[in-house]
Amino acid sequence: MSEMDVLPKIQDADIFGKLVLIRVDHNVVKKGKISDSYRIDATIPTILHVLKKGAKPILMTHIGRPLDKQTGNININSNDDVLPIVDYLRQKYGLCFATIESQKCGEKGYFGIDTSINFIIKDLKAGLIDGIYLPNTRFFIGEEDKGELKSCFGKQLAGLADVFVNDAFGSWQPHASTVSPVDHLPSYAGLLMQKEIKHLTDIFHPQRPLTAVVAGAKFDTKIKPLKELLSVADNLILGGVIFNAYIAAKYDVKIKGISDEDMEIARDFVKLTEQHSCKVIEPLYIVESDTLEGKVEGQYRTHKISELKPGAKLNFVLDIDPKSFENEAIKEMVFKTNTFFVNAVMGLTPHFSEGTIGMYSLISQNKEALKLYGGGDTLQEFKNLLSDLYYKCVDDAQYYFFTGGGTILTAIEQGSPWKLDMIRALLNQKKII
Repeated sequence: MSEMDVLPKIQDADIFGKLVLIRVDHNVVKKGKISDSYRIDATIPTILHVLKKGAKPILMTHIGRPLDKQTGNININSNDDVLPIVDYLRQKYGLCFATIESQKCGEKGYFGIDTSINFIIKDLKAGLIDGIYLPNTRFFIGEEDKGELKSCFGKQLAGLADVFVNDAFGSWQPHASTVSPVDHLPSYAGLLMQKEIKHLTDIFHPQRPLTAVVAGAKFDTKIKPLKELLSVADNLILGGVIFNAYIAAKYDVKIKGISDEDMEIARDFVKLTEQHSCKVIEPLYIVESDTLEGKVEGQYRTHKISELKPGAKLNFVLDIDPKSFENEAIKEMVFKTNTFFVNAVMGLTPHFSEGTIGMYSLISQNKEALKLYGGGDTLQEFKNLLSDLYYKCVDDAQYYFFTGGGTILTAIEQGSPWKLDMIRALLNQKKII
């Protein structure tokens, strides 16, 4: 029996007439506006399932990073408020969610949920509203705490409802709102959570060959999942600064903007690649720029990597030249791939985007392969750069867009989706169900 078989699922729960606390990942508000509604839309099946079963939903999510980790102060402001999400749910889906205010604890944020929520819960039970949307969980002092405050906040959250559902795949951190209610309530995985786990297992048990495409601004933040991918994937394509560090280390050239720490890690990674059967596929051409201020005429140029001489000094390398993806060997590798995992923007957008467009377009030409795209910047740039293709892919069974790129890399680093704290909490919960 697999872990998926024993995972408690919302569709197996008796929730009729009950209050259901749902942790979602609606972290899509930037400067008071919704940047992309995909994460909200992805949770609608779970919300509608709860309503259809005669239960009452209470939603919660985190937004932004209001906690100053140096001072411990929490900046409560409208830029990180849930109100734009509440408005979106009403305007697009006709769902009426009420919100509440809480009392600040000095500069430390909200101490707990204000008792005025009891009046709103009465309205919810009476059917006057469809649900309640709690304030940004990161406005509460206990959310990111690791001790008694976390425990107290978790109990407060659990005290609002009869059942807990985690549908927040993108929120992998073991914060109070993602793991603590499990200690007090019958707890289940939402429909989105189940779907994300299923597709995550497609990376660990793929139809081969598996080609992974990973980019990032710093090598040290990606090195652990990259090491795991050398064991999991058949082909690996790097992008962004981590690719710059890789080629600088492999070909003994200097590229502006790479830290000494990243160079050291890159040298070790180059040696590590020689010990694995996974092939690191190197795009053939890079784009050098004299400035980070944009694509200024006369201040950028293309280099063929194989023609770089040891000791050569380059300014900022900000993109892969798209003619790299016209190479027959790379095209053959792409067309032979049966599973893609893509968590990468190849260049420094918005000015250097041709490499990303070239790579996404080439992958799309492989009609048979399963294409798994990580969340965050990857999806945003796909949507921005290739909007027509993106909207076609949303309804294409051969594509899947994860809602949390960081969660995927964390699972890869740990070697299994079942080691993620929020999933492990559901599997190991006390016999409350």
